[in-house]
Amino acid sequence: MKGSPIRLKQKLSPKAAAAKAARDLTMAKTPARKLKKAQNQRIGQRSDSDLHHTGSGVKRVSIKNNRGNYGNGTKNE
Repeated sequence: MKGSPIRLKQKLSPKAAAAKAARDLTMAKTPARKLKKAQNQRIGQRSDSDLHHTGSGVKRVSIKNNRGNYGNGTKNE
């Protein structure tokens, strides 16, 4: 299943899954994330690119580059 486009859930115990859900929700509600979400809605998302938030603003980058760490892969992140 290594190349599957379907994102599989992590295999976590119920206790660990609840803790992760709480952490994820807390992170999603931080002021910085709220600003980025609002900015994304104003700009509008397209199916051919991702919005990349930088210190100087937002730039539109290809999905391949953004999710593949610009050719460096994601194994060592």
